[in-house]
Amino acid sequence: MSDSMTRVSTGRRSSRRLVLWFGFWACLVVLGLGLGLWQWERAADKRELLARYDAAPQLVAPESTPPNGARISVLGEYLVEETLFLDNRIHADRLGVAALTPLRGEDGRLWLVERGFLPTGPSRDTPRVSTPEGRVTVGGRWQVAGDSAPLFGPNREGKRLQRIALDAWEGLDGFAHDGWLHQEKGGGHLTSWWQPNVLPPSRHLGYAAQWWGLALTALIVMVVGARRLNRDRRRDTPDDKETRS
Repeated sequence: MSDSMTRVSTGRRSSRRLVLWFGFWACLVVLGLGLGLWQWERAADKRELLARYDAAPQLVAPESTPPNGARISVLGEYLVEETLFLDNRIHADRLGVAALTPLRGEDGRLWLVERGFLPTGPSRDTPRVSTPEGRVTVGGRWQVAGDSAPLFGPNREGKRLQRIALDAWEGLDGFAHDGWLHQEKGGGHLTSWWQPNVLPPSRHLGYAAQWWGLALTALIVMVVGARRLNRDRRRDTPDDKETRS
């Protein structure tokens, strides 16, 4: 009788282990499937976003706020003395800054022009950049100002900025729109470095495949392990005759 009760207790523990085994691996399977589906949907979103970006309009000094990624062309004059520099940029494995110069259009409105990358190395001296005087035509991609990374300390230190913000030019007002132009051509253009902060759809599809691979692996482990645990449970569980005796 005592041996039978021991086997019953052992069988119950085996059943609990089986339930816990199924619960743990089932959670991993569901997690992998869910995260894979999420990455698949993000890939579709990125394809749509890039398609909108490629189809963005070409505008000349627009009066209304241009959409993100629009190709903008503006005629005006640089405010040479107002040039600031976006700090800690890396391009082609070189450390440097991005030159930021306001440009006053023919109608008097101001446009902030991110002119491109200027290599400086580790030096903390104020960068120097050549800026054309007189009327110039600049063209490039428009970026709408939006949320940015948090700052740890002041944004502006001398002529350097930690992030682009129109309020860094305290003595200027009348910016055409809340955003800036990433120059791709025209007077004063340096080396283009900026790219929209968008992971390609293929990257998200790769992540989706990884998560689904994890889900498949978890499913296999769950089934194989459950079979072994079930065999152990049957071996340890007394049959009806033994229980009645």
